[in-house]
Amino acid sequence: MSGPLLVQSDRTLLLDIAHPDADACRRELAVFAELESSPEHVHTYRIGDLGIWNARAAGHDGAEMVTVLERWSRFPVAHAVVTWVLDTAARFGVVELLDDERHGLVLRSIERDVLDSVVADPGVAALLGPRVDAAFVVPAERRGALKQALMAAGWPAEDRAALVEGAEIDVAAAPDLELRDYQRAAVDGWSPSGSGVIVLPCGAGKTVVAIAAMVELGRQTLILTTGNVAVEQWRRELLRFTSLDEDDIGEYSGRTKRLAPVTIATYQIMATRRNGRFLHLPVLQEHDWGLIVYDEVHLLPAGVVRMTADLQGRRRLGLTATLVREDGREADVFTLIGPKRFDAPWRDLELQGWIAPASCTEVRVPLRDDEPAAYAAASSDRRPQLAAAAAGKVAVVRDLLERHAGEQVLVIGTYLEPLVRLAEELGVPVLTGSSSTAERQERLDALRAGERDVLVVSSVGNTSLDLPEVSVLIQVSGTFGSRQEEAQRLGRILRPKQAGTTASFWSRVARDTVEQDHAPRRQRFLTEQVYEYRILDAADLLDG
Repeated sequence: MSGPLLVQSDRTLLLDIAHPDADACRRELAVFAELESSPEHVHTYRIGDLGIWNARAAGHDGAEMVTVLERWSRFPVAHAVVTWVLDTAARFGVVELLDDERHGLVLRSIERDVLDSVVADPGVAALLGPRVDAAFVVPAERRGALKQALMAAGWPAEDRAALVEGAEIDVAAAPDLELRDYQRAAVDGWSPSGSGVIVLPCGAGKTVVAIAAMVELGRQTLILTTGNVAVEQWRRELLRFTSLDEDDIGEYSGRTKRLAPVTIATYQIMATRRNGRFLHLPVLQEHDWGLIVYDEVHLLPAGVVRMTADLQGRRRLGLTATLVREDGREADVFTLIGPKRFDAPWRDLELQGWIAPASCTEVRVPLRDDEPAAYAAASSDRRPQLAAAAAGKVAVVRDLLERHAGEQVLVIGTYLEPLVRLAEELGVPVLTGSSSTAERQERLDALRAGERDVLVVSSVGNTSLDLPEVSVLIQVSGTFGSRQEEAQRLGRILRPKQAGTTASFWSRVARDTVEQDHAPRRQRFLTEQVYEYRILDAADLLDG
C-alpha cells in the first residue's frame, strides 16, 4: 500500500486514518500542520505560516517539513507546495532584534535587501528609529508593537535582545516539588530563551512547571490567571511546592489589591477600563518583575496583550492545553509571549499513566412538542439558548447520573437560566460566576471530600478547577464551535484515577440545531489528539 497522505496544491493535507502508517504520519504532521476536520475516514490538515514558524522556533527547518510530506505522500508533492514551505520557513528569524553597544535595541538582518523590503512596510516603518549602519534603532517601548507589525508583514523576528533580571526573591523548592520527565523537559525547553509557551493537557501539571521555572529563576513573579477560583488554586500550589509563606504571595484582583514578591492577578482586572484607559496596567507595569506567567494563555484578552507588548524586556511563560484561539489571533501569543517551546501529546501522557484515559460520547437529543416551531421562529442569537434548554436533555442527564452512581460528576454548561433550572430539578448545588467565594469554596470542598457526588457548574468551571477525583463530565451546552472550551472541559476529568478507571465525557447535543452544527468543530482539537467520539441517539441511550 502507498502512503497515507494526499498533499494538495492548496496546502490542504488529507490523511487516510485507516492506513497502517496513519498514526506515525499524524505525529510528524502535528509539528507544523493544523487539523481542520476529522470525519470517520479522512482527516484534513492545513499548512499555515504560523505552524511553520512555530516549528522553526522549535528547531525544525523547512527541509525537514518537506521531507515529512514527501515521506508519507501517496503521490509526488507539488513543486509549488515544496517551494512555499521552504520560502515560508526561511522567513523566520531573517530579521532579528538585538542589543547594540552604541545604539541599544536595534532591528537587523544579515540579508540587506530583505531588511530594505521589510522596513518599507508602513506599519513597520512607523515604529523604527533612525538607521545606523546596517540596522535600525528601535525605541525600547516599541519592542512588542514592532514584533506584531513584523509578523503582520510576514517577517517574524527572532528576539535575541537581553531580558532584564528583575528583583530577586528568596524561594526554594519544597520536598513535594518533584518533576516528572516531561515537566523537566518543559522547563528545560523554555529556560534558555526566557520566553515562550508550554502546551500540556489539563491535569498534567502546568502549574508545577511554572513554579519550578520560578524557583530556578529566583526572581519576583507576576502570575496572570482567569479568575478568583484560579487565584486560590495558584496560592495553594505555591504554598505546597515552595518555601513561600502567605506574606510572600500577593493578590491583585477585583476583591483585593496587594503586591508581593509573587503576585497573582486576574485577566479581568488587567482589562478593566475607565474613560478608555486601562486602570491597573501602570501599577503592575512599574514593578520590577523578573518573570510573568500567563495561565491559560490562549484566553489572552486585549488589555493584557497591550501590557505584554510593553513588557517585552521581561521573561514570559505562557501555559495552555491548546494554542487554539477562536478569534484567529494566535499570532499575538506567538509574537508577544513567544513561540511554542514544549508540547506533549495528550495520548502519550495517557499511555504513560500521567493523565486518565477518557471515553467521549455525543448524545443527540431531539426537540419535542412545540420546541421545533419555537426554534425555527427564533432569531439566530436566541437559537443557541433554546437548544441548550431542550426539555429532553433532563432525562438524559438523569440517566447518566444513574449509570455513574457512586462516581463524582460535573455537569457543565454555558447558559445560566437552563443550567440553574437543571440543578433545581436534579436537587444538586450549582456554582456560577455570581456565587460568593464562600459558596464556591464550600461546594468544591464538599466534592473533594466526597460529601457530594454531583456539582453543576457554569463556564467558570472551564478552567482551574482542581477536582482530582471527578471522573465524569456531562456537558449540557457550550460556546458555539469553541475547540478550546471542549479541550478545557475534558481536562477537568483527566487527573490520574485508580488503575483501570476511565474518565467519561458526555456531551448532550440538541438534534438539528446549531449545537449539532457546532459539535464537529468543538471536537476537532481533541480528535487531533486521537480521542474518538461515539455518537448516540438519546432514545438508544435511554433504552439501553
